[in-house]
Amino acid sequence: MKVHKLLSYCWYFFSLCCIGCNKPNKTEVDHHRRRIDYIRKIPGESNPIPAEAAQKGEVLIAYSDCYTCHKENKDSVGPAFKDIAERYPVQQPYIDMLAQKVISGGKGSWGNAMMSPHPKVSLEEAKLMVTYILSFKENSIK
Repeated sequence: MKVHKLLSYCWYFFSLCCIGCNKPNKTEVDHHRRRIDYIRKIPGESNPIPAEAAQKGEVLIAYSDCYTCHKENKDSVGPAFKDIAERYPVQQPYIDMLAQKVISGGKGSWGNAMMSPHPKVSLEEAKLMVTYILSFKENSIK
């Protein structure tokens, strides 16, 4: 009787282990789906970015407070530069829009993160900064 009961418990435990191991990893699937929703790539062809403009933007960003909230390749308080470049095509209307966002700030584009305003940054400087950020898109610099 004890052997039968022990075998029953072993079989029950083994069955639970097998059932638990066969479930797909829902966390990986959900993370991938959230990542796609987070970026929401805007369709459109990208224009090449002049290397000189990207370099000037890089210097301006280095002397600003951008790295307080943004990192180049990973999320922080704000989106990664790479994710911003992945979302927007390199086209003048998007550069203008993003430059205005740098100056005036805002929220809602990347979830609950809020972009603080930078009113002391000129429109031309903001455009160069955005150009540098968009240069994180593969093969974007000419």
